[in-house]
Amino acid sequence: MAEEGPAELARLLAMAEAGSPVESADVVARELAKRLGAYTVSLLVVDYTGNAVVRLSTTKAGEARESIDLPDSVYEQVLRTQQVGVRRAEHARGHVQVLAPVTNRGDAIGLLELFLPAEPGPAVLQRITEAAHALAYVLIANRRFTDLYRWGRRTLPMSLAAEIQHQLLPDALTCEADQFTVAGQLVPAEQIGGDTFDYSLDRHTLHLSITDAMGHHVGAALLATLLVGALRNGRRSGADLAEQAHQAHQAVSDHSGGAMVTGQLLRIDLPTGHAGLVNAGHPWPWRLRRGTLEHLTLEIDLPFGAPMPRHHRVQSLQLEPGDRLILVTDGMLDRNAAEADLPALMEHTAGLHPRETVHALTQAVLRAEQGFLRDDAAVVCFDWRGPQRGRYR
Repeated sequence: MAEEGPAELARLLAMAEAGSPVESADVVARELAKRLGAYTVSLLVVDYTGNAVVRLSTTKAGEARESIDLPDSVYEQVLRTQQVGVRRAEHARGHVQVLAPVTNRGDAIGLLELFLPAEPGPAVLQRITEAAHALAYVLIANRRFTDLYRWGRRTLPMSLAAEIQHQLLPDALTCEADQFTVAGQLVPAEQIGGDTFDYSLDRHTLHLSITDAMGHHVGAALLATLLVGALRNGRRSGADLAEQAHQAHQAVSDHSGGAMVTGQLLRIDLPTGHAGLVNAGHPWPWRLRRGTLEHLTLEIDLPFGAPMPRHHRVQSLQLEPGDRLILVTDGMLDRNAAEADLPALMEHTAGLHPRETVHALTQAVLRAEQGFLRDDAAVVCFDWRGPQRGRYR
């Protein structure tokens, strides 16, 4: 770029905003190519499986969409480390490949890939890093108006039930704040099992849930929609955790025709680290504290929708800085999945970012099940750093 700093980035963002939402990433790519003298500039987005990136935009008009496997690749290394990668291009003599993570608040959207005529210096790498960060905002702003980015992330066919289920997930599967990081991942079964997770952050509170609807296919996805909709309606109306659970239970009881949903709800007070929990027939969560992994043996109430003589109980948990909570659905605990030895893997991945931990856990279960899940497998990893402000370790 001819100029440096926020003013130059602001101009780049303004150019992207001025065009069509479909072309915004291409605008950024063309401008970077022109200003850096790059041969090509491309956006690669992470697909829904988390095991590939898809080349979605390129400065070469008409180039076909390309999928690149992540395992054991330089692309995976850059996504995992969140550090810019520079290397001599393998397929183009004399070209230098630069990969920069396109990430917002810990949510790894994809990669910015450039092929340059010479190895860039620190100043150029800094500009590329800043442009990649700006591109994350461009994508977040424009994906509301087009299916292009969702289409790009589909490397496998998706059924109607899977489409419904996917729309229930948060827009960003990872969120970093001063006090915490939370990340989740869902691997759906071929016969969709109705698992989902959700979170929402307000000024002083983090709301977190993981749920598992009874049944399979579209019926399970619709039941999950009912439950998640009730929880979101409750929290957006200002209901406390007990009332959110009550509204969810009532919605399932009134409209599900006798079907039920297990679930675990958390409401975490960010200034104090105090958490309220509701367990509606769901597997216990794990807590990793000072290197020791243990189940949180909560009192378990009946699933949402089951006949109950009383309301679901809100139980208390005091978080300590450094705590890690891991929540799962029962698809992570199936008989064959036990071969994955999840507790050992949870301990082994203790030093990884939650985004990497949930991917490692779901992939281990998928391998143990030989790629065929009989039930959905969902996992959420939550790291608590404490009420003090500070960067992720």
